Amino acid sequence: MEIEHYVNMVGEQARAASRLVARADSKAKNAALTYLAAAIRRDAAELIAANQDDLAEARAAALEPASLDRLTLGAKGVAAMAEGVEQVAALADPVGEISELKFRPSGIQVGKMRVPLGVIGIIYEARPNVTADAAALCIKSGNAAILRGGSEAIRSNRAIAALVHEALASAGLPANAVQLIDTTDRAAVGYLITLRKYVDVIVPRGGKSLIARLLAESRVPMIQHLDGNCHVYVDDDADAAKALAIVENSKTQRYGTCNTAESLLVARSRAAELLPPIAAMLIGKGVEIRGCAETQALVPAAKAATEADYANEFLAPIISVKVVAGLDEAMEHIDRYGSHHTECIVSENYTQAMRFLREVDSSSVMVNASTRFADGFEYGLGAEIGISTDKLHARGPVGLEGLTSQKWVVLGSGQVRR
Repeated sequence: MEIEHYVNMVGEQARAASRLVARADSKAKNAALTYLAAAIRRDAAELIAANQDDLAEARAAALEPASLDRLTLGAKGVAAMAEGVEQVAALADPVGEISELKFRPSGIQVGKMRVPLGVIGIIYEARPNVTADAAALCIKSGNAAILRGGSEAIRSNRAIAALVHEALASAGLPANAVQLIDTTDRAAVGYLITLRKYVDVIVPRGGKSLIARLLAESRVPMIQHLDGNCHVYVDDDADAAKALAIVENSKTQRYGTCNTAESLLVARSRAAELLPPIAAMLIGKGVEIRGCAETQALVPAAKAATEADYANEFLAPIISVKVVAGLDEAMEHIDRYGSHHTECIVSENYTQAMRFLREVDSSSVMVNASTRFADGFEYGLGAEIGISTDKLHARGPVGLEGLTSQKWVVLGSGQVRR
């Protein structure tokens, strides 16, 4: 009951704050974000020290390498976090924007206005940068945020949240516009995801077990993706150098992210030429290859892939590989095994590339570019609150616009309906 009372109190405070931040002007919101970015840089050493304490405990608890990677916040990460906040500040404020105004025969004008969603609950694991990213996006879009980070990052999250409160106060905005659930008790999540009275949407960012739990238990609408089984398809008309570079970056730049390529498809007409050097590069970087019979024939070091391998998000130096007849079989494979996150075609054939863009049903579809670009920062959103593979409301990296909805507005001059 103590945890339930605490979460309810946080929700009530968030709802009250949401009304205030929703009507805040752009100047105040930008002032808070500018202050926050400066404070992050000012206290970089303290943030890194808090993160080191989290990392020490996580290593002692034998947290898996992918989670340790996401948890780590070094000097470069702190700088990127501050830059992301500044980018959000520099973006146009979507709140109050009126679009699609049209005159009707009655003389009224009908259009749509962007408005905040209200109170957004963000549940995330490992990544302390989400605390700053989510706070910045929610403040700029006029929403209140309830942040529930993972227990493994509690010290890092507390340190960043303290700076957020300092920044809100500096701009005259309510401190409760951004609240961190300050307990590691997992029961808090259970209460938060049923708090329909106060919370308008839940955004989960974490592993499959967390998101599967929320899908089963949440009574609040969610913006979410379950996993990131991303594909690179090397087409019949692929440029060899581009293929090698894109596969290398998509798979090996980082292993623990949802936009890392987990599956490689290669057109049969080019497999004998392109697959051995790509495989040699991957093996040289310590990546285990699990492939079909044709892959094994061309790459002796490859292990046999199972059906489960083709559907798996490894989050590790492992990749599934399949030789396919061509574009149609590649798209069928992606539709069968993919998670609708991010897919790439490497091809110099315009017609093939355009078919891939049109027909592949994922939240990000790319031509001749690494899957690692599927990111709010890289898309110019400043930061992202998450990536959605849903089809309603928001899809792909969710930035400011995805944290608003639209209401109808009508402008008249005394008209009455006859």
